[in-house]
Amino acid sequence: MDNGGFFERNLNALAGRNAQLCSRLKAAQKTLGHYQFQESRSGELIPALVDNAGCAHPLHSTVDPKKEAGRLVASLRSPDEAAGSSFVVFLGLGAGFAQEAALNSGTASAVLVIDYGIDGIAELLCFRDYTFLLSDPRFTIVVDPAPDIIERAIFDLFFPALFGGIKVLPLRARVEHEKEKFGAAGDAVQNTIEKVSSDYSVQAHFGKRWFANIIRNLAAARRQGRSVSPVSDAAICAAGPSLDIQLPELARQRQKLFVITTDTALPALLQYGLKPDAVVSIDCQHISYYHFAGIDCRDIPLFLDIASPPRLAGFSAYPFFFSGGHPLAAYISQQWRPLPLLDTSGGNVTYACLSLAESLGARRITVYGADFSYPAGKVYARGTYIHPLFERKQERRQPLEALLSAFLYRSPFLPPQVPEAAVCYETESLRFYRRCFEQKASSMTADVFAAPGLGIPLALGGRNNRPSGGSSTGQFTAGDELMPAAEFLEQYRRDIDNLPVPGGRSAAAYLGCLTENERRIFTTLLPQAAAIRYRRPELDASSLIDEVKRHCVCGIDSVLNGEYKAE
Repeated sequence: MDNGGFFERNLNALAGRNAQLCSRLKAAQKTLGHYQFQESRSGELIPALVDNAGCAHPLHSTVDPKKEAGRLVASLRSPDEAAGSSFVVFLGLGAGFAQEAALNSGTASAVLVIDYGIDGIAELLCFRDYTFLLSDPRFTIVVDPAPDIIERAIFDLFFPALFGGIKVLPLRARVEHEKEKFGAAGDAVQNTIEKVSSDYSVQAHFGKRWFANIIRNLAAARRQGRSVSPVSDAAICAAGPSLDIQLPELARQRQKLFVITTDTALPALLQYGLKPDAVVSIDCQHISYYHFAGIDCRDIPLFLDIASPPRLAGFSAYPFFFSGGHPLAAYISQQWRPLPLLDTSGGNVTYACLSLAESLGARRITVYGADFSYPAGKVYARGTYIHPLFERKQERRQPLEALLSAFLYRSPFLPPQVPEAAVCYETESLRFYRRCFEQKASSMTADVFAAPGLGIPLALGGRNNRPSGGSSTGQFTAGDELMPAAEFLEQYRRDIDNLPVPGGRSAAAYLGCLTENERRIFTTLLPQAAAIRYRRPELDASSLIDEVKRHCVCGIDSVLNGEYKAE
């Protein structure tokens, strides 16, 4: 039963923002009696959830639900927290009192509602006007979502640089009725928050450098014309201490292997007399120069993330740029030149080497030097950058041993997971890298093995647990330029400059007003926004957007007036 035509009005408000959910609601059963509706003392219509025994449980205060909602929303904000700083996830829709209060009071920059039971949601939309929420660009609802849908929704909607923190508010009476489903939803939200926080921390530190490196690397990337043919047997060389004892075995197997090394391990291999077939570098920091300083690798193909320091490409006569995880790199591949895509989500260069071996179609991969720990307190294999660097830096008050110790103890160690690993010191970052590497290796169609070493043994999974199907057989190559690099940068600069002026709007309202192309452009600026927010936390969302646009336009002007001015 539809009281007062609410259902059609609600669907009309939702249609422009979520046509798929509209279709599901139209097909839903609206007369199954999931809810009864009661009037509170203050005159508000409130839903009461009907359990299996036929008992009705009001989802809100039967006295004054709006006043109750105000108190709930007020509890979300800390005394020293700025207004409008939170992205709020509500577990349960109810009558929408709390969601409306959060948006109207400025407590929330944006709201995500998670609820279950499409038929029950359809009943709610028949008995109350939700158009004030459904038409608001700051409001989103997902119904019956799997955990991956929740994760995707948060990643799409929550931008820490613009919104600040993220809060979760359960509608108690609703959550109690389906504890298992909402418990899984809460876990999915928490897991996603951890991923977003980790990603945001990296963006805050490297966002400005990524942007500067990418726009400067286009000059070298336009000269990338060769391709790399598929391989069968590959070796991956990381720079862990185990590499010292594994190099003799690698040398014996060298002739039948395509050797891919991390930039960190490159000097160790060359010092031993082993020349790799490929070098991979993904770090955007200038410390990457130390891996190449003083060595001759002109004839070794160098695979670089497009966000790598620009001068690295000059160390090799055969640089190959690829697209990692930066949104600007993805945009460049769409709008300027299709770059090979390499999975760098594991956060370290050894993981990127494994991704390259997979992209080249390797069927058997052996890993050397991948300790992901500090066995017996050793940090790197002999010959890597850290030893000559610290030898140059040492002085009477800081001898070499003190510098190495400070490097070793810069992060706290974790308790060993297995007794035999007690002499392998492990940090939180190294454990995360190891788990990502293990998951990647176990999901590949190639057989991945680790040479015996000193570190914590890698759990790579058995052959019977691997997915069926052949490895990639495509060549690693870039597509043709769609336009000259200078023309692309000029167009990209105009697109940034032409983004709408925030004009004091909230972050969610600003994002809601962007066209599809404008949102795509704005997404490329988000890591830069995180970096600026980290350095200038006092900026509100509107001022931050203005500052990001100004900074990026100035950066592109600098490149155009430098690398491309004479052309």
